[in-house]
Amino acid sequence: MSTTFKTIAKFQYSTEAQIIKGRLESEGIPVFLSDNFTIDTDPLVSNAIGGVKLKVYVKDALKAQHILTTIEKYSLDDAGNAITCIKCNSKHVQLFSTITDFKSFFSFLVGFLSGTLPFYTKDKYRCKDCNTEFDIK
Repeated sequence: MSTTFKTIAKFQYSTEAQIIKGRLESEGIPVFLSDNFTIDTDPLVSNAIGGVKLKVYVKDALKAQHILTTIEKYSLDDAGNAITCIKCNSKHVQLFSTITDFKSFFSFLVGFLSGTLPFYTKDKYRCKDCNTEFDIK
């Protein structure tokens, strides 16, 4: 195990890692990504190889982890306001994609058979506090 670098986060896609990399570099922390080119070439192997690893020097790890905890991972509406749960009014709401109806299943099936990503998914929001799933119209 390397004593020079520490992996502080893993991401499914390199675009997510690039955003966090930019944030950490703006704070003066050098950041290194591993497996990002492999996943950019074939995104379907992301889970198999453990995603894109975001690494920093061991001496910067605590500062980088503190910055990561301050970044909000919750959904915002078009005006930039936090989306609130319809049940408990919590602002800890995240967007997720689901395949629940025929149209999204058919799209997934065509995408799977043709080797492309699905072009239609049904997006919903889930509250992290009460696990309520809901749509915003």
